[in-house]
Amino acid sequence: MIMKKFVLLLVFMAAVSCGKVSEDNLKYLNGYWEIQEVVMPDGSQKDYKVNPTIDYFELKGKEGFRKKVMPQFDGKYLANDVSEKINITEKDGKTFIKYSTEFAKWNEEIISLDDKELVVKNNHDMEYHYKRAEPFTVK
Repeated sequence: MIMKKFVLLLVFMAAVSCGKVSEDNLKYLNGYWEIQEVVMPDGSQKDYKVNPTIDYFELKGKEGFRKKVMPQFDGKYLANDVSEKINITEKDGKTFIKYSTEFAKWNEEIISLDDKELVVKNNHDMEYHYKRAEPFTVK
């Protein structure tokens, strides 16, 4: 009986902790993120070994922007003036990034976020797995 209650407690805790990202963890969105893999709705995966561009997020409060940047051999990043406005929202216990440009608007659900990994899911049920990007240097 005790084991049954313990298992139910674990299941409940897992269900409650899924979906919503804590306010404290939103700070981890800031910075450079490199895509590692995409998981398709059918479960198949596409791995990314080398990325010509990475995503840079800057968030202040719940608003900010995302910009695509290109890593350079000196450890710096090349960027242009194109960026997407972002806004963090919550709905039904889930946390979303709302993107907007002058041409389109879309959202991605934040599945998980910490200092090393970001996982988001788009409206087509594609999961994007990112790792924290590290500057590339030639020695």
